[in-house]
Amino acid sequence: MSSTSNSNNSHNLALESKQDRPNTVRIPDRVDLRGSPRSRQGSPSHSPRLGPSRFLNGEKSGASFAGAELLGKLWGDRKKQPKNAKRKGGKVWYHKERVKGLVVLTALVGLFFLVDWIMLLRLQDHRVGSDDRSSRNASSVSAQVKVTKPSKGKKHYGGIYGRLLALAAHALAEGQNKREPKDLWQEPVVPASAWRPCADQRDWEPNEGKNGYIMVTANGGINQQRVAVCNAVVLARLLNATLVVPKFMYSSVWKDVSQFGDIYQEEHFIKYLAPDIRIVKELPEELKSLDLEAIGSVVTHVYVRKESKPSFYLKNILPILLQKRVVHFVGFGNRLAFDPIPFQLQRLRCRCNFHALQFVPKIQETAALLLERLHKHSAQPGLLDHYLVGPHAVAAMIARSDRAKASKYLALHLRFEIDMVAHSLCEFGGGEQEGQELEAYRQIHFPALTELKKTEKLPSPAMLRSEGLCPLTPEEAVLMLAALGFNRKTQIYVAGAQIYGGTSRLAALTSLYPNLVTKENLLSSAELEPFKNFSSQLAALDFIACTAADAFAMTDSGSQLSSLVSGYRIYYGGGRMPTIRPNKRRLADIFVKNNTIEWKVFEQRVRKAVRQTKHVQSRPKARSVYRYPRCKECMCRTD
Repeated sequence: MSSTSNSNNSHNLALESKQDRPNTVRIPDRVDLRGSPRSRQGSPSHSPRLGPSRFLNGEKSGASFAGAELLGKLWGDRKKQPKNAKRKGGKVWYHKERVKGLVVLTALVGLFFLVDWIMLLRLQDHRVGSDDRSSRNASSVSAQVKVTKPSKGKKHYGGIYGRLLALAAHALAEGQNKREPKDLWQEPVVPASAWRPCADQRDWEPNEGKNGYIMVTANGGINQQRVAVCNAVVLARLLNATLVVPKFMYSSVWKDVSQFGDIYQEEHFIKYLAPDIRIVKELPEELKSLDLEAIGSVVTHVYVRKESKPSFYLKNILPILLQKRVVHFVGFGNRLAFDPIPFQLQRLRCRCNFHALQFVPKIQETAALLLERLHKHSAQPGLLDHYLVGPHAVAAMIARSDRAKASKYLALHLRFEIDMVAHSLCEFGGGEQEGQELEAYRQIHFPALTELKKTEKLPSPAMLRSEGLCPLTPEEAVLMLAALGFNRKTQIYVAGAQIYGGTSRLAALTSLYPNLVTKENLLSSAELEPFKNFSSQLAALDFIACTAADAFAMTDSGSQLSSLVSGYRIYYGGGRMPTIRPNKRRLADIFVKNNTIEWKVFEQRVRKAVRQTKHVQSRPKARSVYRYPRCKECMCRTD
């Protein structure tokens, strides 16, 4: 009876132990799942919990397996005892041992839950402590931002270049009192100063213009129109024709009704070029009544290829001129080649651009106010002010000055208007909404491009960017300036029409360079009122401010404004007017590493890429004389 009872009780105790043992094993499994990769991945704030979770799991697993091992050992010892073992007071002794086993088992289970509870409390305390420390650290950083002005650059920057912009802000804050690199505000003076202007020299007799009249209606903005005017002057001399003062076509993009006389001084234009060609303001009465389109005298840009050679005009246009007595070019643009062209004709093109085209007094006087405020009312006019705003405006600037020391400024032409962005076929980080907006714009303003996309496989946006065919974004522009070493205190004049993306697109630029100005905040609303709704006249103010700047930076070397401004600075600058022309292909290769590249390496690579574009060189063959006037036709060497 005693043996049977002992056996049954032992069997029951074994069952109890077996039922308890799986529980001690399953609990660590449940805890491990809480810290599994899937669980951590689903939690946005898993990082602070990663260390404590692993520690907690380890403690719980250790306690569970220790308890299981001890129970197994205890039960194993009981099994090793002989069944027929007799002890004094066997029954009493048995009950005592059973009670002891139950007490030990209860103690172990209680110990396990106690350890589990303690570790849970520690984990919660750790999380609360971490949150408190994070909150205190955030408050500390905020306090530093409020106290230390340059630390504003520590703000969060989103978008593609968020990381690089944060590094740039930190570098600018650290280096705000450091001296800027010497070459930022200088050209390679010795080789650059070896060239001097000489396009005003003539070596021919006046042209009588007896073969007929040439009319030109130029399309595009003010810069395209300026190029068209210069080409028309050369064409009039080539065909021995009389030039009617050019007209400007109304553009749905620019929406400006300004004509030649609203922007340039007509009388100066006619008089200055009188030794070269004959210019009149209107057709004679007998030709005014002619239907030029009906008689076949209208020549559109479709008929004339871009950069056609002089021989094309002599062969195809001169016969029409001689027969009809008048030819009207509509949408003339860049329809005359730069090479090959006779020496004197090339010089005439330079003479027209750099000498014959002077802005009207209204533009000059307002531009003089703009330059005066950019230079902080200095008594000393800028190097190019005389050529840009005229002697009367310069005299007025000097009279109003307070003898302050001249303040340097950098002019930045952000060619990032919607027409440029849409036509480039590039992507600029705006996602699906950006793509829809630009495609809608193309359908209205560039229908030929839209049709081309349907029939031809065009390069991808990534390919276009890698080839340097995309304009720099405002974010890329500010990273370039910061890498070059321009101080945070640098005064930057931003030229350009309405930036695509608005003020939010300029957030990085204004954050890193708070000393940023435009014509809109340097001139009062009353001073800008005469130019309201005249985009070409407003662009003339930008042209003057950029050309007169101590340093000029462009974001798209292919833009007409940047080309004309940089050429003007070369022609009249005497080797002291540096221009920053980014090599977009090289920069694209640098920017693509924006998530990994270190700031020092970024600085070195950008400086090397830009420094190479500042080399003084003669005009490459077939390139624009407006952009590269260092050629024997436009400038003469002094060495």
